[in-house]
Amino acid sequence: MSDDVLVIGAGVVGLTTAVCLAEAGVRTRVMSTDLPRQTTSAMAGAMWGPAFAEPADRALGWSRVGLEEFTRLARDPATGVRLTRGRMASRTPLPLDDLPPQVTMVPGLITCGRNELPPGFISGQWARVPLIDMPRYLGYLTGRLTAAGGRLDIRTVTRLSEAVDEAPVLVNCTGVGARRLVPDLTVRASRGQLVVVANPGIEEFFVEISTEPEFTHYFPHGDQIVLGGVSTVGDWRMDPDPAIAAAILDRCAAVEPRLAGAPILEHRVGLRPERAAIRLESRELAGRPIVHCYGHGGLGVTLSWGTAREAADLTKALV
Repeated sequence: MSDDVLVIGAGVVGLTTAVCLAEAGVRTRVMSTDLPRQTTSAMAGAMWGPAFAEPADRALGWSRVGLEEFTRLARDPATGVRLTRGRMASRTPLPLDDLPPQVTMVPGLITCGRNELPPGFISGQWARVPLIDMPRYLGYLTGRLTAAGGRLDIRTVTRLSEAVDEAPVLVNCTGVGARRLVPDLTVRASRGQLVVVANPGIEEFFVEISTEPEFTHYFPHGDQIVLGGVSTVGDWRMDPDPAIAAAILDRCAAVEPRLAGAPILEHRVGLRPERAAIRLESRELAGRPIVHCYGHGGLGVTLSWGTAREAADLTKALV
């Protein structure tokens, strides 16, 4: 076998893990049903942000790694990463004097004045965080992978057990596909839908802090701006819902009136891989070592570098 490691999954977690391995000199191949720009990761907004996930202590560390790496990547415009100022706001009071560590690590936190909050919002903070233009960023990661000698193999896998003879070590970064491929029935789809419109000149992001299935956010990426969003657990539909798109446009325009009537460029739908806790561990499959790294929910981008480095370290010990 010419490969040391086969990474299954070409989303942001799989690609980042493969980059870490290939750049460490490990002969790495990525196998995926979809091209990177067709994965759920490509559908994301996206930003690095507070990571409330289990296991909490490990997620906190993974989040710090991500912030450091994305801040470094923001120095290169070719990556699609940019440090951007914006607001994180809530329609209910936030405990601004007793913030959890997931929030206190956010750079540039400043409490919003009442006149800086949109109608209906009563609490919020300014921050300066990495925004990631995902189609561009996934292209950048793919370039790093190939430059390091890694390969991308577009092929359908129906069970992980089918791939055991492909390489001495497998790395499972299949996201929501892990429900079927492992199979792991604790993985659930959380459907997200976004609307991409022409940017009318907005340079700051906005994120609603909410646990509701419908919320408001927008992320500017040059001449485009990505509007959202929704999170519907158990909904596997991949076609854009016109009513959801209209509601997203209305909510975003209520926060930022310049978005009203902005030309629509694209509709995006993706399935986040929800799980009670992120799975990152080494096991055996049909007598072969396998490293599992999936279940990131909506935090795949934020935690990608932290979990990828840990998964790569586990994998290198098995090669």
